[in-house]
Parts: sequence; structure tokens; C-alpha cells
Amino acid sequence: MAEIIDGRAIARQLDEKTRSEVDALVRDGYPAPGLTVILVGNDPASEVYVRRKIKACELVGIASTEHRLPADTSQEDLLALIDKLNNDNSVHGILCQVPLPDHIDTRRVLRSIAPEKDVDGFHPVNVGRLSTGSGGIVPCTPLGVMKLINSVIPDLTGKNVVVIGKSNIVGKPVANLLLDAEATVTVTHIYTAGLPEICRQADVIVAAAGAPELVRGHWVKDGAVLIDVGITRQETQEGKTKLVGDIKFDEVQHAAAVTPVPGGVGPMTIACLLANTVQAARTSMVGNGSSDSDYADARSRSMFIGLGPNPK
Repeated sequence: MAEIIDGRAIARQLDEKTRSEVDALVRDGYPAPGLTVILVGNDPASEVYVRRKIKACELVGIASTEHRLPADTSQEDLLALIDKLNNDNSVHGILCQVPLPDHIDTRRVLRSIAPEKDVDGFHPVNVGRLSTGSGGIVPCTPLGVMKLINSVIPDLTGKNVVVIGKSNIVGKPVANLLLDAEATVTVTHIYTAGLPEICRQADVIVAAAGAPELVRGHWVKDGAVLIDVGITRQETQEGKTKLVGDIKFDEVQHAAAVTPVPGGVGPMTIACLLANTVQAARTSMVGNGSSDSDYADARSRSMFIGLGPNPK
């Protein structure tokens, strides 16, 4: 029977550490880290995500603010708001919730956020730092994936890891993190031939294709560790809906460990967003004039916080 990797419990552990870092900054006379969330329009899923993020900020002591803009907000007005926030010293993290309305260039907007305040880790500067191992802010979901893997495999040296999906948001950055951890990494995608055979050689599979129940039981060798990043809402025969991942969960109980959907990667994404915000605040307030190596050290401390074994 596969061990269930409890993302909610691990996220709570990380939140406790984040809260202690916030308390330490405040005790040292610094203001609480500040995160600003921008929501353009009223996309229902985005509304839910924003509420969760704001609530999570409250729990760890991060000062959160919201800017809710109408769907017809011009790109120029949105960029002007981001420029104002970039120059506001009380704001340490900026998150612009996507998707944005069709008339707004999402890439331009995300690139307009100052790299040191880009707590999503999407700015090209942070992407470049990650790919070269030179610091920066790590995207939240890949960071959460690494923490989940490390909860059951603390040392990935030489492990054979297969990443399914090559997106800029998950697949590529998680592959870079795995390489930094000395794993042997195979990145696959929709045109990869012989995917089941490739997966059967893996010690770890990270499924991030957005393809419901793609990974079947016969793809997985005994004792593998499975991280399911996918999440799709499906209608049941009873007319209700359920969330399913990229892994056929009930077929992989011969694995060593697997993340559930929901309750696996999702909670870690928000917890890592909070950790990134504190990292950005500490760099801004404590690390003025810090070198790239100092920044890399700060990233390392945030990314590899010891969480111990998978909590029961």
C-alpha cells in the first residue's frame, strides 16, 4: 500500500517556519513582510485562489493588500499600478493573478514586476538565475514539489526522475531543481515516444501534463515515488464533479509514496508563496547591498528548509 504524502501537513510545517521568520523580523524592528495581490476581472477560480492566499497571509503574519480591478482595465493602467508597487518599500511581493483578460499581454505584465518582488518566480531574471543555479526566487509549485519529494527522499543524488510535461511554470523549473539536487532527469512531453517504458525506469515521477489519469499502474515500478501536479475537474456518473490528477491513483498502490489530488501539491504552492514573500522581504530589508552569492544563500535557506520525514 503506497504511503500518502500529506501536502496539507507538510504545508502547515512550512507555514510554521514562515511564521517564525516573520516574528523574528518583527522582533528585530523590521515591518512585517508585505504581499500585494492584483486581480483583474472576476474569474471564479481566481477569486477562490486570491481569497485563499489572503487568508494564508493572515495566518503567518504577512501584511496583505488587494487591488481588485474591473475586467476592462487597460493594460497601461495595470502597468502603471505595478510600477507604483515596484517603488513602494512596504511591498515586498507582488502577485498578479492569472489568467488576465484577453486584451492584456500577460507576458509583458509579468515581466514588469521587479524581479526582487516577483514572488511567483516567473520573471526572466529569476528564470535565468534558477537555470544557472545563481539564486533568485523559485516558482512556487516546483518549490513545493521539491519539498514533497524531499519529505520521503531527503537525498536525490543519482536518482532517476522522470518529469512529464515541459511547461515554463512547472516542468522546466522542476527539472532544473532536480538537476541541482544531483538527480538524473528525463523531461518528457506530448511528442515523447515510449512514455510508459520511460516511466517504468523511474525512481520518481513528477506528473505535470494536465492530462487526467494519464499515468497508469503498469507505468510505475514497485517502490517509486509519485508526485501528481495535475488537477482536472470531472463530472461523475451521479452528475457531481470531482478533482482528479494526472496519475490513476487507485492503480499505483504498489508505489512507495504518492501525493493525493486534492491535498498534495496544491497546499504546498500557497505555503511556498508565503515563504518566497518572506525571502523577498528579508533580502530587501536585511540584505541591502547583498551579492549574488548572498542571494543564492537566501534562496537555499528558503528552498531547503528541513521539514523532516513525511508527517503522519
